[in-house]
Amino acid sequence: MVYPFLKNFLSCIFFYITIISCNNKTDTNKELLFWCSNNKDEITFSKNATDNWNKLFPGSSVHMQPIPEGQSSEEVILAAVVGKTTPDIYANMWQGSVEMYAQANVLIPLDTLKGFLDFIHQRCDSNVIKEITSSDGHIYQVPWKVNPIMTIYNKTLFTQNKINDVPKTYTAYQQAAEIFKNNNKNSQPPKRFGYTAVKVIWYERLFNFYTLYLAASNGAPLIVDNKAAFNNKPAIEVFRFLQSLYTNEYFSRENSAASSDPFVIQTIATKWTGPWEISYLNRIPDRNFDFDYYVPPVPDDHVGPVYTYADPKNMVIFNTCKQPQVAWEFIKTLIDKNGDLQLLEISGQLPRRKELDTDPFYGDFFTKNPMLLPFAKQIPFVKGIDNCESIVEVLDIISQEYEACVVYGKKTPEKSIEDAEKAVNVLLAANK
Repeated sequence: MVYPFLKNFLSCIFFYITIISCNNKTDTNKELLFWCSNNKDEITFSKNATDNWNKLFPGSSVHMQPIPEGQSSEEVILAAVVGKTTPDIYANMWQGSVEMYAQANVLIPLDTLKGFLDFIHQRCDSNVIKEITSSDGHIYQVPWKVNPIMTIYNKTLFTQNKINDVPKTYTAYQQAAEIFKNNNKNSQPPKRFGYTAVKVIWYERLFNFYTLYLAASNGAPLIVDNKAAFNNKPAIEVFRFLQSLYTNEYFSRENSAASSDPFVIQTIATKWTGPWEISYLNRIPDRNFDFDYYVPPVPDDHVGPVYTYADPKNMVIFNTCKQPQVAWEFIKTLIDKNGDLQLLEISGQLPRRKELDTDPFYGDFFTKNPMLLPFAKQIPFVKGIDNCESIVEVLDIISQEYEACVVYGKKTPEKSIEDAEKAVNVLLAANK
């Protein structure tokens, strides 16, 4: 069967294959082809690393280029796999895509390369290694960087509305939202306590439902042993909490206008987002408000650390690579201590490295960039996504129920989660 999320991909495949073939001019027998993302800072980081490598190892050179343009990087990678025009190395692979490609036998099992396991155990803790291990026992991805999703809030608006404490529980968040609503009844343009995407698109659920589900459940998975594992109290509570934000008009059901950022123009006071907002907001001229971050809200009876979504991007080596060991040696220079410091300094994104917040090697950076330190401290309590090759379809099913229950209140949280569980189990059984 053709998975639903592949339909749009496949319709554009031949177009992308043409683009990729034209861009892929390097002779892979002589040098490795390395694709990075189109993010300006990551291009700078990747170019610096590639230039340094080529100076040291001219006989094993690497050609770096940003991933060819397309509607999304996921579509371009899929087209490259189908057209057998994949790069040797790709940095910026969404963790949720890896299992699909691993099961399609288009990735190199990295644990078969010399030195890989020793290096990864030195850099990452056992939970990360467990998370990236495929269902077949191999590891096909290098954990690289994370952008933990937290609650950003407008400190100035909080003070103006006499919200003195950050609302870390569902009840506290709802109470703060009620205060904000009452204080801003006649504001123009209308003000809301927060906003999160309402589009019925699978990836949007990563930044609202899934983020809050991880927080409420102490980092529990969605899928266990190829069956839905989310018909539980945390998921139901998350749906009920989010539903209340729309029912009580604390959040708007309208899509945020692409031309204006509601947080920047101060028509919302909170949202769930990552550390990338720091540099973005600090570059805004004449910004007249202060902001900060705290962990996602949790149920009132929550005990233990608060987990959140890691928003991880990882590195892979495709099986078209004729020199996988050399490719791994190059990747090591991107993720060793110096490489991780360069990533921090150039992009402000955090390497998925254990003890990042306490390692003296990175101390000067966090002294100069104190707003990133809470994100570094959060790294032990982040999760990626389950190693399930149908995870996009799983999130799509949850997204359909999210719209019906959370956004429009047409179904109860219990019924929506139950229906999502049933549909996911049918999907997973069919895709065995």
